[in-house]
Amino acid sequence: MKEKDFENKKVKPFLKSLNKCWFFKVHGGSIFQQAGIPDIIGVINGRMIALELKAEKGTPSDLQIRAIRLINAAGGYGKIVYPSDWEEIKEELRRLDAWFM
Repeated sequence: MKEKDFENKKVKPFLKSLNKCWFFKVHGGSIFQQAGIPDIIGVINGRMIALELKAEKGTPSDLQIRAIRLINAAGGYGKIVYPSDWEEIKEELRRLDAWFM
């Protein structure tokens, strides 16, 4: 599955289905944006999420890996997500959505 198809057919519809989720798509490649920012940035039930989406054979850059690591170190939920991992990631995101604060 191509990265764009994964994003539009799987990831975005799922995030829209959650009760306590807000997100936006980051459009990279601008001189006004830091390199390595994940594809999807959002909040689920008060917790920041960042998803770097990849096609099954895609490889994250060093900057993308660093960004995800820093987001997790700061208490957010950051993942590099492949289609083959999507069911597991969905369960983690569902738990965030259901978590009582």
